[in-house]
Amino acid sequence: MDRWAGYRRKLGCRGEELAAAYLERAGMRVVARNWCAPGGAGEIDIVARDGPVLVVAEVKTRTSLRHGHPVEAITARKRHRLRGLGRTWAAQHRCAPGPLRIDGLCVLVTGGRVFVSHERGMA
Repeated sequence: MDRWAGYRRKLGCRGEELAAAYLERAGMRVVARNWCAPGGAGEIDIVARDGPVLVVAEVKTRTSLRHGHPVEAITARKRHRLRGLGRTWAAQHRCAPGPLRIDGLCVLVTGGRVFVSHERGMA
């Protein structure tokens, strides 16, 4: 693995830690992290409960806004895939049918500071 790949992996892991802590401080309960669907169909960064709502959260971590806001990287296609992965997760874990929400968490780590934005209910 080249040094940039290692750096990006470490940054992504740090961002997911910060995002999970943010959700818990917001009153949600994180129930799974980095869940991989059977057959390599995809991965969910964070699965959480917001009351009765099952939340599938995609985390994007960046060190600058040079290439736009991180939420822009969560495309309609990605959201569609996450919705399917969320249903698969719920079925595999025998969750009662209920509302499912796709959220985006954007973590910006720059200048020794951390900024987290939470986009709830991405269409």
